[in-house]
Amino acid sequence: MWRRTGSSMFLPWAAVVVLSVLLAGSSHAGPEADPYKILGVTRSASQAEIKKVYKRLAKEWHPDKNKNPDAEDMFIKITKSYEILSNEEKRANYDRYGQTDDTQPYGGGHYRHDNFYFDESFFNFPFNSKNNRDFADSKYTLHFNQYVNDVVPDSYKRPYLIKITSDWCFSCIHIEPVWKEVVQEMETLGVGIGVVDVGYERRLANHLGAHRTPSILGVINGKVTFFHYAVAKEHLRQFVEDLLPQRLVERVTDRNDLQFLNSWHELNKPHVLLFDQVPAVPLLYKLTAFAYKDYLQFGYVDQGLSETANLLKQFNINTYAPTMLVFKENIDKPADIIQAKGMKKQIIDEFMSNNKFLLVPRLVNQKLFDELCPVKQFHRRRKYCVLLITGDEETFSFGNQAFLSFASTNTKEVVRFAYVYQRLQQPLCDILMQNKDSAPSPPQVVILERRNAAGKVLFKPVTAWNGSEEDKQCLLDELERLQKDPSILNHDAMLPELNNEFASMFVIRWIYASYDYLSEVIDDILHNNWREMMPLLSLIFSALFILFGTVVIQAFSDSSEDKQTKPKAKDGTKAENGSPGTSSTSSRPPKKNFVEVTELTDITYTSNLVKLRPGHMNVVLVLTDASKNILLSKFAKEVYSFTGSLTLHFSFLNIDKHSEWMTTLLEYAQDAMQIDTDEDDGGNHKVDYTGYVLALNGHKKYLCLFKPVYTGEDLDSKSSEDEGGTSGGRSRSSSRDDHPTRKSNRSRSISTLQIHHKLDRLGLWMERLMEGTLPRYYIPAWPGLDKITPNK
Repeated sequence: MWRRTGSSMFLPWAAVVVLSVLLAGSSHAGPEADPYKILGVTRSASQAEIKKVYKRLAKEWHPDKNKNPDAEDMFIKITKSYEILSNEEKRANYDRYGQTDDTQPYGGGHYRHDNFYFDESFFNFPFNSKNNRDFADSKYTLHFNQYVNDVVPDSYKRPYLIKITSDWCFSCIHIEPVWKEVVQEMETLGVGIGVVDVGYERRLANHLGAHRTPSILGVINGKVTFFHYAVAKEHLRQFVEDLLPQRLVERVTDRNDLQFLNSWHELNKPHVLLFDQVPAVPLLYKLTAFAYKDYLQFGYVDQGLSETANLLKQFNINTYAPTMLVFKENIDKPADIIQAKGMKKQIIDEFMSNNKFLLVPRLVNQKLFDELCPVKQFHRRRKYCVLLITGDEETFSFGNQAFLSFASTNTKEVVRFAYVYQRLQQPLCDILMQNKDSAPSPPQVVILERRNAAGKVLFKPVTAWNGSEEDKQCLLDELERLQKDPSILNHDAMLPELNNEFASMFVIRWIYASYDYLSEVIDDILHNNWREMMPLLSLIFSALFILFGTVVIQAFSDSSEDKQTKPKAKDGTKAENGSPGTSSTSSRPPKKNFVEVTELTDITYTSNLVKLRPGHMNVVLVLTDASKNILLSKFAKEVYSFTGSLTLHFSFLNIDKHSEWMTTLLEYAQDAMQIDTDEDDGGNHKVDYTGYVLALNGHKKYLCLFKPVYTGEDLDSKSSEDEGGTSGGRSRSSSRDDHPTRKSNRSRSISTLQIHHKLDRLGLWMERLMEGTLPRYYIPAWPGLDKITPNK
């Protein structure tokens, strides 16, 4: 109790002391104070105590909270004192020598402990407050709408480096000097800079996924990537470089220079080569390549390699300064060149903007068409397009080259030359050539002027083009007339949107994007950025849980089905009563509202019987052409309640086609003597198998047999469902050996049964089949079903 009371009394007393010291010190010309006295702690105070007192005083003297005119100065002194005492090395230097480091004495170099002198730079302490916000941060402050409308679209041309901070972010103080230095360098290279204050832009911070301060993140192509390393200039520079795609700049040597430069025709882009002494591609050049990736192809030549000596000699490169060359259709001579030490971004941008297109580019998409042939806006800014409609076959190469030669002599700013392949842009060419049947036409030159963005153009077909001097002169005369009289464009039309000829490259871009995304995910996992990874991890674990649950349920389902197919030991007296007690649990509820029955033929015989999976049985109905419809309907009704079992399959056998197979099968049975074939003593009566049902186990090679029964009033005259059960499972009638007269009468009765009554007791027989109490007749092998019984 004494300690708690003393501690509570100590804090107000300390506050009074601090106020008196600060107010007294503020009247001096040079601010001087002891950091221990400013915070009101003893020299033996722990870091926890110092931090606790600092937070309390910082809140009390924050300029936004305290309206005292001297509050800002006091707040700076409090923060500087905490910066000294929270660092063990600075604190030790001050305790020993009265200074924070070797170059910052306290007391004018007299090493006094009772006075604390602030350097002038101390008052430039950067703390994020509403009224005293650092100028650099206010310059780059981002708002939600500004980020969505400006930063995200611009991130497809340059990366952005964004800092997440707040008013009460004390850790932000330590990264501020490094951040300022990096911002100054990156901004000159063309990197976008942004600052998000969580206190004022919570919505934007949540949108970016930034949940702690300070944080630094990069945005490129609309994708956010967090910086995970120590805040150092080298790390942040490498972070910006890693944001860029890896395949922006190709390294060019004497071995691949021709391959690189000759790809202008395929890519439809000028090619830029940078010659420099450094082995790594400069970051400024990478950023430029990213900004102009849609217009130019970039290569880098390291002058320090022996493999580039021929290139340096061929183009007469000065090795003392970086040199940049642009190649267009002519790969032997650069179209433009700049060379300067310390090449600036503004110079490079101007150089790239002036060389964005080939002399005669091919129209490959609507975007390129819009830039080459812009819509007319003002009379003085009219732009005309001279378009060659040609083909990509070798036969057109002479005319295409002649058109390029003509365009290279053009000096008029208002005229742009381009060509288009008729085969790839058929709708556009049909309109301009006024071709109604879409048949291939000879090359032709058209002059056009776009009037609106909807596609309206004024145009005039000039001449068929084969590259002759007469064609060149005719085109030149038309261009001269156009300068004097624009009304010669006497045709108008609505052009369709151009086909994107590079659309097939979408798959490649998607693969690259997927690779970059996976790399980002792996990087996030390695750096334990769990809050940002939670949505993805939740999705992955949910998918795994569903998959695992499905497998487990399926495994248990298969296990229960296997148990149902195992024969159960039953008492013989239960079979004699003919009413199994557990038959209702032997099958699953039907999964379909119909019974799927397939015909057993020589084609389906192997899959439905011979190679049937272990534990599965095929229930086969024997019928004729005449009884097919009636028996199948009755069969489906009787077995419908058993279709839920996954181990039962249902088929039918046409006895008119395969009576020999049925006879052979019964002869193969090991207990054939027990199977009543209903033949008379003479053996001349042909057996009628119509209505028989066979349960065939293809794997274990046995069968169970159902024979038609009579369901009339004379119950004693009916035959057993299984016809030849075990000794304890015989029918109620006496054995056939003891009553031959009764046997003969029953045979004649069955032969006259109506067809739809033959399957009346099939349901009971199916229950006994599922129980495993029916007798089984094993056979050595399944007879073939490849023969069809001929009709006699």
